[in-house]
Amino acid sequence: MKRARLMLITSMTIFGTIGLFKRFIPIASGELALYRAILAAVLVGGFLLVTKQKIPLRTIRRQLPLLLFSGAAMGVNWILLFEAYNHTTVALGTLSYYFAPVIVMAVCPLLFKEKMTGKQVLCFLLSVVGMVLITCTEGASDPAAQASRNDLVGILFGLGAAVFYACVMLLNKFIRDVEGLHRTLVQFIAAIVTLTPYVALSSGMSLGGLDAAGWVCLLVVGLVHTGVAYCLYFPSLKELPGQKAAILSYIDPLVAVLVSALILREAPLTLWQGVGGALILGATLWNEISPRKA
Repeated sequence: MKRARLMLITSMTIFGTIGLFKRFIPIASGELALYRAILAAVLVGGFLLVTKQKIPLRTIRRQLPLLLFSGAAMGVNWILLFEAYNHTTVALGTLSYYFAPVIVMAVCPLLFKEKMTGKQVLCFLLSVVGMVLITCTEGASDPAAQASRNDLVGILFGLGAAVFYACVMLLNKFIRDVEGLHRTLVQFIAAIVTLTPYVALSSGMSLGGLDAAGWVCLLVVGLVHTGVAYCLYFPSLKELPGQKAAILSYIDPLVAVLVSALILREAPLTLWQGVGGALILGATLWNEISPRKA
């Protein structure tokens, strides 16, 4: 249990720093998402090969449409998240992205015929209020900083990323008998298939313009933030109770906010944006934690 907790904490901390490394990779978001998928697929595939884990091809074949759609959604999700970081601070982009569980909460009753409890309705409303506070509050008091960013556009990209990440979460609920890293490897491959024509028709390849720092950050995003982090994330979820995993998953946005404020020195959240972020994270966490039975 301690080992699984440490693995999840490590993966969430890694995820929370991706915005920092994105800042030093001057290539288009789609291109970065493609390289991220390629590097991660190579690492995860190599890990499965070295650990001699058999890939359940028959099961994967039966679930292939869902795996492909979820992988494509994952690729689009990455593009939109990177675009969010291009237009606003890492803190605001990440907090907008964490609206994904709220979307899942709202859609599940429609897809799975589940009734929303009073607590879920309240959590949903609190999260919506939080997003309104983040979106409608001016973020930068420095005019020069504000001129170089468009927070509203960045937040909208973050919300778009949240929609596609919610799609990934929902599609994964329908995927049966394909576990952890096997599922993720197929999804990475599907993301590669989806992103390759998009990149070819839009930005093209521009790796020649990267300096040494850009290359290092690109490798870190692909191998560490995606490959290593996923290898830590999925096995830890198997061993930890759902509530503990839910609580620890909020290390990601908290680290992102700290990175934005303390390392990147981006404009701090206003009081109301901070309240909005707390409402989103607090409400979704409260929804995931069920009361203990006496």
